[in-house]
Amino acid sequence: MRNFKIIVQYEGTRYQGWQRQDSTGNTIQGKLEAILAKMTGLDFVQVDGSGRTDSGVHALGQTANFKIDTDWSKEQVMDYINQYLPEDIGVISISEMPERFHSRLNAKGKTYRYRIWNSSLPCVFERRYVYEMPEQLDVDAMRAAAAYFVGKHDFKAFTSNKKSKKSTIRTIDAIDIERNGSELTLTYSGDGFLYHMVRILTGTLIEVGKGERSPESVQKLLESGTREQSGALAPAKGLCLVEVRY
Repeated sequence: MRNFKIIVQYEGTRYQGWQRQDSTGNTIQGKLEAILAKMTGLDFVQVDGSGRTDSGVHALGQTANFKIDTDWSKEQVMDYINQYLPEDIGVISISEMPERFHSRLNAKGKTYRYRIWNSSLPCVFERRYVYEMPEQLDVDAMRAAAAYFVGKHDFKAFTSNKKSKKSTIRTIDAIDIERNGSELTLTYSGDGFLYHMVRILTGTLIEVGKGERSPESVQKLLESGTREQSGALAPAKGLCLVEVRY
């Protein structure tokens, strides 16, 4: 068996997220697995991603791996996959890895980017990739609030998964907030992120930017561990998985 690592890009607009589902084949993982099963003649080939992205979330650098028995070169495997993928999904690189490599278990960190179109004017050509927010946001206040999130914290208040028994402690290395004209970009780098975590962090920072809560209130949110007290869940379309680090 050969273990292949791939970097996948996708526009998530019309997909039900990364993870395969029994009720639909319209997921990124499901599309890849179907193509690999066809290529190998097997009933099923498992593709393991670095993590799940929600319905509507995009990726510039999702990482995945799969194991198959083939004499094809890695370039031939990638060409075959891309031949049958729809135009809004693409494999941009492939490499052969040691047998024990696993895209999720071996990941050391991730970077996500959230884009906000902060203008009363429509964003016609980028509308699928940005959250359109007409109210002007106070970027300095958002940066002050974001500073409280940096470091190792319990982010229990910033996940929608209330039933999980797994640790909610994560380390955020940096949150960079930049304005370029009407576009506001929030870039999150850390060792890992909980279910909906980046979107809830963004929703909270937006509320700070709108003056609905103070930057200092973020510290109390972290201490509370209560999802109901943190910000709204920002729309999926503004979020993109940029990179997975190993």
